[in-house]
Amino acid sequence: MARAPRQECFAVCAPGLEPWLHAEVKALKLANVERQVAGVRFDASWEEIWRANLELRTAIRVLLRVTRFTARSEAELAAGVEAVDWSRYLHPDGTLRVDARSKESALDHTLYIEQRTKDAVCDSLRARFALRPTVSLDDPDLGIDVHLYKDRCTVSVDTSGDSLHKRGWRRYQGRAPLAETFGAACALASGWDRRSPFVDPFCGSGTILIEAARLAGDLAPGLFRGRFGFERWPGHDAPGWRAVQDSVRARGAVPKKLVLKGSDANPEAIAGARENAQAAGVASNIVFEVEKAEAVAWKPGWNAWVVTNPPWGERVGDERGADTTLKSLGDRLRVLAQGYHFGFLLGKPGLDRALGLTIARRESWLNGGVDCEFVTGTI
Repeated sequence: MARAPRQECFAVCAPGLEPWLHAEVKALKLANVERQVAGVRFDASWEEIWRANLELRTAIRVLLRVTRFTARSEAELAAGVEAVDWSRYLHPDGTLRVDARSKESALDHTLYIEQRTKDAVCDSLRARFALRPTVSLDDPDLGIDVHLYKDRCTVSVDTSGDSLHKRGWRRYQGRAPLAETFGAACALASGWDRRSPFVDPFCGSGTILIEAARLAGDLAPGLFRGRFGFERWPGHDAPGWRAVQDSVRARGAVPKKLVLKGSDANPEAIAGARENAQAAGVASNIVFEVEKAEAVAWKPGWNAWVVTNPPWGERVGDERGADTTLKSLGDRLRVLAQGYHFGFLLGKPGLDRALGLTIARRESWLNGGVDCEFVTGTI
């Protein structure tokens, strides 16, 4: 049987998460994998593109690159876009959205680039079908990404649709909820072995614990999503897509003896975390308790991981209070959890000093526009 043709793709992630996304893409055994800024490039068949959307935990979206050309002028931009057969990705009377970025290029007005690209796509389809697509900013049939760098234009289509952090299981938001992609990144970057006890003393809406449970069970993050972008394209192979979903859904289960515990001082947050865990199919695997982090009394077993996103002042709590809370937590952990591993997502430099723990590794992440540090070590 002939191998399905592969196409050039780019999985986008938040800055700082590239190493973890790169490891995920490699684990899927995709071809010509290359770590780049804010994402990972790879080649994939359509089935592999579907699987990437289903299974990548730290990716925001998966772009399919459709053309590259030099665009020093409006005319060159329009000609390059019009050369694409857009009927492969968009019905002539469908909806689209264009997002553009430009750096060190003659065309540097991104709104104008977006408008001109949109016009070129619409003109191309109208010339062939006498129908013209319209713009939808909120729910387009096709998302188009235009990237100009030193006058070299790369045009891609968004196979994902909504951001992949929208897993489909979240019922309760809470205050400043951590994105699911970052919840997964915290579990991955902590070095957790996926079998030892795992504790989050500031669990909030339960994101880190839910992502950890599904990671341990090899449960694909995209199985609860209602629809991906590629499902709206002309010629989509719906039976083939269902077969891939069924094969992924049939595998994996959270280990029955795995210990996952979460606590939070807010009873409403704990109720919401339980609701989210139920929707995510892991409610029976996680114990949630109402408890202040600095007063935790759990003893989940030797060699546990304590992984959390504590309040650090930018969006929840205040900065002075964050120092005090972290100091109390650090004091408590040194008494309760000697030998445990830890991973903390901290929102400003120096917060780790309040913990009073020895940091073995630091990573810089950009979380919602805020420069953060993820720090790990052993208590």
